[in-house]
Amino acid sequence: MNDTPGLSTRCVHAGEIDDAHGSPFTPIYHTTTFRFASTADLLDVVEGRKAGSLYTRYGLNPTIASLESKLAALEGAEAAWAFCSGMAAESALFLAHGREGIVCLGEAYGGTLELLADQLPQLGIQTHFVPGQELGQLEALLRQGVKLVFFETPTNPTIDLYDIAAISALAHRHGARVAIDNTFASPVNQQPLGLGADFVVHSCTKFLGGHSDLTAGALMGSRELLAPVCNWRKNLGSTIAPEIAALLARSIRTLPIRVRQQNATALAIAEAMARHPKIRRVLYPGLPDFPGHELAKKQMSGYGGMLTIEVAGSGADATRVADRLKLFALAPSLGGVESLATQPCTTTHHGLSAAERARRGISDAMLRLSIGLEDADDLIADLEQALV
Repeated sequence: MNDTPGLSTRCVHAGEIDDAHGSPFTPIYHTTTFRFASTADLLDVVEGRKAGSLYTRYGLNPTIASLESKLAALEGAEAAWAFCSGMAAESALFLAHGREGIVCLGEAYGGTLELLADQLPQLGIQTHFVPGQELGQLEALLRQGVKLVFFETPTNPTIDLYDIAAISALAHRHGARVAIDNTFASPVNQQPLGLGADFVVHSCTKFLGGHSDLTAGALMGSRELLAPVCNWRKNLGSTIAPEIAALLARSIRTLPIRVRQQNATALAIAEAMARHPKIRRVLYPGLPDFPGHELAKKQMSGYGGMLTIEVAGSGADATRVADRLKLFALAPSLGGVESLATQPCTTTHHGLSAAERARRGISDAMLRLSIGLEDADDLIADLEQALV
């Protein structure tokens, strides 16, 4: 057997333990606390000499530990922490590793932008925003001593791509760390740690969860770099619940087959929309004329289940299209088995001013599509009838 099994094998088997009864997957341990035979045994766990279960809020619970082993295996990481949401994972990362300044490169989820722009500066953490087309600013900030570079690739909702290897090498030359939000790509399509990144963060609510029935987050990386994050998670109370951990582990077992189907369907829809006379442009890495297509071929193994279309018209025209959709549900979030459509100016980036959205290239005529597991022909037909 291979020393490093394939991704599908890891999704099914990594982390699964049930020594007591032989279940093929780890049971749900609802327990909040765990007893010990002696004080010496308890101190071995408390002081880190032995792995073990202690207290669920600390994450020391068998169901959570099993999930974290699986999450680490997905990204080829030494370790992983599971959180109650993707924003909780980002918050703990920024608090642990962002005290010397954070650079957010390019576009990002609206909640992330709000955290960086509004909340973290209240704690004295300097945050900087570098537009994707102005990468020269990044090196200048690194020279000033900023120690954490954060970015999404692909980004939400403009699907911009950034060269993980090149940016990581630049940051490391200046003693900085790099964190990648890999939510849109998923570990099936992209492996940032293997390209030089130090951290990978996920909103597990999305593709990893995959069924729109859980909220969770994850942070992966080396044990050394994750160690300072642990106490932030513990003392802010943002550890994942065992029940949600079990749901997430269930979903991860089918992750590759779901994502590969979503990749294929998204490409078919992107190609159909690129030919449609009422679509101004389609943002999808799998299209040969997409600006980041060559980079996608270099650092991704699949193009993903997310695309953004821009209606040829106004924001009101895009709203009318959204309201006419029948198979696509009009809803925020993404990555589930059902296809979703959202107008970023009304949901993910509603909190930004119209001028700020325009500066970031987010048109009111954009519709972000999360592609599910329906038949491609049916989804294309739904978009076509809505565009009439």
